[in-house]
This record gives sequence, C-alpha cells and structure tokens, in this order.
Amino acid sequence: MILFAVFIFGGNAFAQSKITITGTVTDTLGSPIAGANVRPVAKANPATATDQNGKFVLEIETGTVLRVSFVGFQDKQFTVTAGQTTYAVRIKEAANTAEEVVVTAYSRKQTREAVVGSVTTVKPGNLKIPASNLTNALAGQVAGVIAYQPSGQPGQDNSTFFIRGVTTFGYKQDPLILIDNVELTSSDLARLNVDDIESFSILKDASATALYGARGGNGVILVKTKEGKAGKAQINLRVENSISQSVKTLELADPITYMRLFNEATITRDPLAPRPFSENKILNTQATLNNAPGSNAFVYPAVDWVDMLFKERTNTQRANLSVQGGGGVARYYVAGSYSNDNGILRTDIRNNNNNNVKFTNYQLRSNVNIDLTKSTELVVRLSGTFNEYNGPLTNDASFSTDLYNVAMH
Repeated sequence: MILFAVFIFGGNAFAQSKITITGTVTDTLGSPIAGANVRPVAKANPATATDQNGKFVLEIETGTVLRVSFVGFQDKQFTVTAGQTTYAVRIKEAANTAEEVVVTAYSRKQTREAVVGSVTTVKPGNLKIPASNLTNALAGQVAGVIAYQPSGQPGQDNSTFFIRGVTTFGYKQDPLILIDNVELTSSDLARLNVDDIESFSILKDASATALYGARGGNGVILVKTKEGKAGKAQINLRVENSISQSVKTLELADPITYMRLFNEATITRDPLAPRPFSENKILNTQATLNNAPGSNAFVYPAVDWVDMLFKERTNTQRANLSVQGGGGVARYYVAGSYSNDNGILRTDIRNNNNNNVKFTNYQLRSNVNIDLTKSTELVVRLSGTFNEYNGPLTNDASFSTDLYNVAMH
C-alpha cells in the first residue's frame, strides 16, 4: 500500500510539471518569422512551427531546453521555467545565408544540401554594379555561364549569355527567365532594379527540363522580388552618379600613314596600278596637320572623326525609392526607380538641341500580400517599365545608332 501511494504521487507530480507556453519568433528587425521550428534539444517531440505571424503554442515540461531554428538563421535555445508561459525569441540571420538557401522551381526554398540538381545562387548585393543593366552584372558571377556584351550604347547594351553552352541546335540558346513565376524577356531582366530583388537563382542542369519542359532546356533564371514584412514602414533611398568610360578605344592611323600604306598595298597587288593618293595630296595634307602657312584645311582636310564625334567618358544617374511594411493581415512593398544613361557623343554648342544619346528608364513596382484566411493568401503583383530614347537613328530608323561604325570606316 505504501509503495502504490508513492507511485500515484509521482504520477501526479509528473502531470503537473507540464505547462502550455506561447511565444513569438522574430528577426533582429522585429519582423515575425513564419515556419520556424520549435522543438526540444534532447528529443524529437513534442515539436511545433510558428504560424504566419511568427507565433507558436506548445505543451512542454518545465526545465526543457527548446531550440528555435529556421533556414538562413542561427539557432537559438531557451529553457522553459515554471513561472513563465510567454516567450519572445529573436534569432539572428546567418552570415552565409545566400550560400545555404536556394530558391528552386515554383519559388520553393530549400537548403543547399537538399538540392540534387545544379543550382547557383547569386547574392543581390553582388549584382550592384555602376550600370543600369542587370544582365551586364551576371558576367563573372556564375561559373559556367558565358556572357558577352555586343554593344555599349545606352538601351542596347544587353549582354548575351549562355547557361548550358552552345549546342548543335544553333546559337539561339536563350534561357527561360521567370520573374515572380512569370516568363519575361531578357530586356525585362535587364531593366529590373537590383534593390527590388530578394533572391536570384540559376538552374543549370537537365533537371530544369524535368521541371519546365523543353523550354527549360537552355537553363532557367529564377528571380523573386521583395515582399513587405509586418512592422513599421521602412523607407529606403539610394541615389548614385557614376562615370563610364570605354575599356579600350581602337587607335586609328593618322591620314599620312593611312594614305602611304594604302598606296603601298595597291602597288603590291598590281605594280602598274595608279596610286590612290598622289604625292601632292600627301604633302598638302601634312601641311594641314602642321598648320603650315598657305595650307588649306578645306581642300586637304585632316580630320580625326572619332575624336571629333565622341568623348572619352560620360555619366549616369540612378535613383531608387522603396517603402515596405504592413500588419498581421496585409503586407506591402512599393518601389519606384529612375535611371538616366548618357552616350559619348559630343554636343556642339552651335546646335539648338542635345544630339547625344540619352536613354531614360522609369520603373514602378507594387507587391501586396493579403491573408484572406489562415490557409489562403492573396498575392498582387503590379509592375511597369517606361523607356524614353533621345539620339540619332540609323537609316532604317532603328533604335541602334551606327555612328561609331561610320566614323571608324
């Protein structure tokens, strides 16, 4: 009888040691983290996960050490005490977040170790270069991706890149570009603002074909834009002014060298052929270059067209403004950006207009998330891009100017 009473008393004491605790898991900015795991350190159960507001409820024994973990954040432990039933847990972002988290197909987040296919992630901060074109920032960022820029004219400076190389099907190997799960063109990717990007991933192997069909055979670029986080309104402003210069300019021969080499090439092929440039023209052109008395620059011109039409460097202006915030039901992210890319054409003060190339881009973006129910979320994505071009046109009235090619020849 005495032994039985001891067992009854011990059982009641064990039942009373369990308490129900509630808590909230947030990041260092105070924003709630949904989907964070809360479980004991010494055993697997009982365990739970935070809801969309970062809150959790758990029935646990007093004295248990709980661990809070979430992908991309450092784990944090705390001990359940008998006198406390509410806990506020704040976890810090891990230093190698971008290396651990991979956004795969359909915007699913996975740890890098769980991904079987070849997926490369690029930190959005590494894409911030002194240029308004996002495709130019991909060069050198991803192993195995071939990228080159065929033109430097503002508005026509998109880089052409190959993710899976060039195959026997030809050189038209454009990858599938998905921005917020919507297929867009490389021009849309080029004008995307880096400050609006939350994650940037590239699927490089054949698993992209299994996920997206034949369209993903050339690789897939997945871009996810930022969403609002619950909390006070946060305003971010970035203004830049950069100077651009050609990496290398071709050095052209002076008129005297050009005429003498042209004559030499002509008589080498046919010794009896007349020389294209007479010795009299060469001597008078040399006099023009030397500003000799009696020289006539209009009859014997010596013009450096490249130096007359183009300058060495130009400037670019960019500005971006974003506002994000929200509450437990709705969250918003609204951003607007402006960029002004100038060309390298010289402007003659005798003209009554600006003949230089000027490409201006305006962008607006609005991402709104509304929780209709506990399991249903309404996502609204609105974006717009507006371009304005000023400058010379080609003979076919196209966007691209061929003045540099004309000056070189």
